[in-house]
Amino acid sequence: MTQYVEITPDAEDYLAQLLDKQSTKDMSVRIFITQPGSRYAETCLAYCRPEEVNASDELQQMDKLRVYIEKMSIPYLEESKIDFAKDRMGGQLTIKAPNAKMPKVNANSPVEERINYILFTEINPGLASHGGEVSFVEMTDDGVAILKFGGGCQGCSAVDMTLKDGVEATLIAKIPEVQGVRDVTDHSQTENAYFK
Repeated sequence: MTQYVEITPDAEDYLAQLLDKQSTKDMSVRIFITQPGSRYAETCLAYCRPEEVNASDELQQMDKLRVYIEKMSIPYLEESKIDFAKDRMGGQLTIKAPNAKMPKVNANSPVEERINYILFTEINPGLASHGGEVSFVEMTDDGVAILKFGGGCQGCSAVDMTLKDGVEATLIAKIPEVQGVRDVTDHSQTENAYFK
C-alpha cells in the first residue's frame, strides 16, 4: 500500500468516527492542495462522496477509512502528516505539509521547479527583508530565465545589482540550464520601492 500522507492512528480513528456520522454511504476523505507550489498554498481535507472521487485520484487505503489523494498534489504532500491531539475540549486535527508551498526538487526535476525552489528557499527570504520578492515567469529557448520582481523590489534603483550579482549568479551556479536572467518588471513604478 502506497502511503502518500502519514495519518497517525489517532487521526485515523477521529476521521473514521466523523465519516460514521455522515448520512452518505461509503463516504471517504479527499486530500488536495489549492494553489500548490505557491505561497498561497493551502492543504485541504474534505469529505468525499463516491461520485466525487476524481478518476486520477490515488487511493490510500487505511484500516478504517479510504483516503483519496489528488494526483497533482502528490509531490507537494511529501513528508506530510495528519495527527489528532486529544485535549479536554475533545481534540484538534492538525495537518502539516512542509512541501505544500514548494515541493522537494532534485537534479531530475523540471528546470522550472528547480528555479522556483531556489527563488523560494534562497532568494526571496533575503529580498523579504526589503519587502521584495521575485517570481519565475518563463524560460526562453536560449536558457534565459525571465523573472518578475515585485513588492519593494519594484521601482528599486538597486534592482539591476540584485538581479545580476545575487539572483543571476545564484541561478547560474545551481542550475546548469540557466545561461542568464532577465527582468520583466516595470521599475518606473516607484510607489512602494525600498530604495528610490
